[in-house]
Amino acid sequence: GTTLHGVRLDDRMQEVPGTEFELKAELVLLAMGFVHPVHEGMLDELEVELDARGNVLADTDSYATTQPKVFTAGDMRRGQSLVVWAIREGRQCARAVDEFLTGSSSLPR
Repeated sequence: GTTLHGVRLDDRMQEVPGTEFELKAELVLLAMGFVHPVHEGMLDELEVELDARGNVLADTDSYATTQPKVFTAGDMRRGQSLVVWAIREGRQCARAVDEFLTGSSSLPR
């Protein structure tokens, strides 16, 4: 497992002092829109490779990054795009993760 460290934000997207928290997890899925992901922090720590535009490099079929057990989809993989693409990739990535973990998947393509 891993531990996710977080902090609550106010309506101006500023950190609220004293709201730090930790979540223990076996799997962390991030869903966020942006031009490219922030490289400092988690991505640097995971040591995933980036493409020429600064997005996380991943196989287009399996959504696997260059690091074992790390997958990416949507804006983090392809850059800012339409929400329908992010939804589609999220579903396909979920299927790929299911196949990785269990050897097969009954999730829709």
